[in-house]
Amino acid sequence: MTTAPPFDPELAAALAVISEQLPPALTPEMIPLIRKGTPLAPISDDELRRGGAFEIEERTLDDLGISLLICRPTGSTGHTGCIYHTHGGGMILGDKRTGVPGMLELAEPFGLTVISVEYRLAPETPHPGPVDDCYAGLVWTAKNAAELGIDPDRLIVAGGSAGGGLAAALALMARDLGGPSLLGQMLICPMLDDRNNTPSALQMAGLGIWDRTANQTGWGALLGDAAGGPDVSPYAAPARAADLANLPPAFIDVGSAETFRDEDVAYASRIWQAGGQAELHVWPGGFHGFDTMVPSAALAQDARQARVRWLNRLLSA
Repeated sequence: MTTAPPFDPELAAALAVISEQLPPALTPEMIPLIRKGTPLAPISDDELRRGGAFEIEERTLDDLGISLLICRPTGSTGHTGCIYHTHGGGMILGDKRTGVPGMLELAEPFGLTVISVEYRLAPETPHPGPVDDCYAGLVWTAKNAAELGIDPDRLIVAGGSAGGGLAAALALMARDLGGPSLLGQMLICPMLDDRNNTPSALQMAGLGIWDRTANQTGWGALLGDAAGGPDVSPYAAPARAADLANLPPAFIDVGSAETFRDEDVAYASRIWQAGGQAELHVWPGGFHGFDTMVPSAALAQDARQARVRWLNRLLSA
């Protein structure tokens, strides 16, 4: 395998500090320790309100066994568009608040509501539990759009890392199961392929954030011994889908120096080959999660601005 691509110099300096607390290789025995740590700590209502721009509500859906975090634009009248968010964390970490500040940053200029779902985590809940939770919340959101004050025709699924993989799976499920009509899917460095054998996965072993060992831990928690085998559902690993036609427009971005680079590029390419619409960004020297871990970096700012521009085109069409 060739040498790994270099990290962006500004990001590399930050990565040296981050790696002291968050090593690239995560093993199953480390899951309880990481869960007790601070990298994915809960986010307060005050932070989510963004200075009064949003009203925050938590809704428990007892009949579905899940809960939703609902962030509505303050004082909104009429029905808003909606970002339905599935959080990251490798299928083993995080909660419905994880990653939401970034979604609110995207939503605020467009007056969008953000709804984030609390799905059960692996390994305690293997596939299909997590994606079934996410899909149930999506269906409930669309059915209750009027009461929520959202426009069901302007519903976008979005997530980063494992959440990006779940968002991609929701787009597949909505298409295949006659579910909600989706305006778009925003897949930020998505975790798509359980086979864990792409050139980038091999190149980046032991480097950056969430390397091949960590990826094996995440997929193993979700799929057990089935991970990497012949019978994995595309609703668990969207890269396994045989057909990527008739999906909503996709935004896909990823760093050039991370495990998921090649599977994400391949997913965008297959959408195009199936006649679909996808916008792909590969950020040079970006490691996994660089845009949230080093938000002041020039590359991180470029990445966030690209998402805003895509949303603007999508919502203006």
